[in-house]
Amino acid sequence: MSQVETNDLLVEIGTEELPPKALPALSEAFEAGIRDGLAKAGLNFGAVHRYAAPRRLAVLVHELPMQQPERRLERRGPAVSAAFGPDGRPTKATEGFARSCGVEVAALTRVATDKGEWLAHVSTEPGAPLAQLLPGIVEAALAALPIPKRMRWGARTQEFVRPAHWIVLLHGTQVVPGEILGLPTGRETRGHRFHHPAPIAIPKPAAYAPLLADQGRVLADFASRREAIRNQAVRAAAGLGGEAVIRPELLDEVTALVEWPVVLVGSFEPRFLAVPNEALISTMQDNQKYFPVVDAQGRMLPHFITIMNIESRDPAQVRAGNERVIRPRFSDAEFFWNQDRKRRLDSHVESLKTVVFQQKLGTLHDKSGRVAQLAQTLAGVLGADAALAARAAQLAKCDLMTNMVGEFPELQGTMGRYYAAHDGEAAELAQALEEQYRPRFAGDAIATSATGRIAALADRLDTLVGIFAIGQPPSGAKDPFALRRAALGALRTIIEGGLE
Repeated sequence: MSQVETNDLLVEIGTEELPPKALPALSEAFEAGIRDGLAKAGLNFGAVHRYAAPRRLAVLVHELPMQQPERRLERRGPAVSAAFGPDGRPTKATEGFARSCGVEVAALTRVATDKGEWLAHVSTEPGAPLAQLLPGIVEAALAALPIPKRMRWGARTQEFVRPAHWIVLLHGTQVVPGEILGLPTGRETRGHRFHHPAPIAIPKPAAYAPLLADQGRVLADFASRREAIRNQAVRAAAGLGGEAVIRPELLDEVTALVEWPVVLVGSFEPRFLAVPNEALISTMQDNQKYFPVVDAQGRMLPHFITIMNIESRDPAQVRAGNERVIRPRFSDAEFFWNQDRKRRLDSHVESLKTVVFQQKLGTLHDKSGRVAQLAQTLAGVLGADAALAARAAQLAKCDLMTNMVGEFPELQGTMGRYYAAHDGEAAELAQALEEQYRPRFAGDAIATSATGRIAALADRLDTLVGIFAIGQPPSGAKDPFALRRAALGALRTIIEGGLE
């Protein structure tokens, strides 16, 4: 049998900027869709590599044959025992089966199975050319992407997550003709939106990533771009005498925002360091996509690291712009911090009456009362300080009424700890106000203090019992009160905390 000719395949979908948080998932799903489509077509192939950048999704498939292999087709007819009459002549059913196969009865073969012997017709179907199959495989892979809401653009009827502008479909050195998302396939990609917006012709699939990097100023490989950003941030922080705080989720998001990463260091006034670091870090990471910088002891330094998507001719201007944007956010946090400390945390207890937890279960004030009673009971059972547990439960939701948590909801509990400590509350109580939310997510640590564990357990048990009692258990599609997460958190606190 002759050796089947194979070539590399490149598929690239060029678009407007893709949603950064969804980019890794879209890339993985696109690769999986191409793999599945080729496998279902009976095509063997070598290694597969995916690429993902803000304006492109691409897949490189190695050693893909020019066409499908031949397929052996077997059609089974009548059983041999019923295929011929007593005189040995074929029955009408046998003759009809042979005619439907386009052959004489004598050309039929016999197939033995555990249920007897059957007449059959065996034929060979030639494989379809790859060029005939590929556009459909790519379209099917795109249709299966996890896109909650698709959009149309211009006068087109095609839908995708963002408007598509070019399609590359290259097998070996040849363009595979076709139409995908209403666009003709070709070999021209685009470089960086500003550094190299002109088309770049790709001679062969293997040249894709090197050509984009060298000529187009685009690092198309997500993992390589991610590592480049990490290394740049680490080196920049070391130059400041500190360490960059690099949260994996933020690193992924920044990687999905830039095609050609260039590090930039900014600074802010040291006076802002008097504000709880969590508030500064929150606004840097969540709002500005900056990497904070800390010293060897974990204390914040008055610097931040950001990643540009361009090699600016005037970095000082870009730095000044970023510093100008961060300053009012820090000023707000400073103002809220100073204002909130003018009132004691327990002065917010009455305000909880204005916030409805659930219509049938009352306000947050009502819930706090129930949780306080439950916490006191649990503390008695577990041999903990019942008065401290009840006090912690009464104050647990008070920081929700502060200015800081109103601006930074993700700091609930954390600001409660700061304000309780400022008011002179017991250290364990202040710690419990933050630990009541642990574990916040899968893999997060449970509360470490006895009061914290009791507060975490009492709050979750009250929610679980209350919501089930009013007949609103979670369904297969909806869990608005996060009861599954509450149950898992309660179980983990009991089991890992060794609570009998």
